[in-house]
Amino acid sequence: MKVENIKDINKFFQVIDSCKGKVELVTGEGDRLNLKSKLTQYVSLANIFSNGTIPELEIIASEPEDVTRLVDYMVNQ
Repeated sequence: MKVENIKDINKFFQVIDSCKGKVELVTGEGDRLNLKSKLTQYVSLANIFSNGTIPELEIIASEPEDVTRLVDYMVNQ
C-alpha cells in the first residue's frame, strides 16, 4: 500500500508500533525494511523527511487488521 502526505510523523510511528504483525517499508530498490524497528524509523526519517511531511511511502503490513489500522490513520489524519 502507498501512503502519502504523512504530516504527523510521531502519530504515524505510534500507529506502526501498535500493529500486531510485521510492517515493512519498501525502498526504491525493492528492499524491505522493518518499520517497527526504531533504527529503521530513524533512518527512514533521515532519508525521506522533507518540509515537515513524508510525501509518499510504500509499506506492506502482514496482518489484515494492521492494514485496516493504517488505512484508518490515513483517512483520519
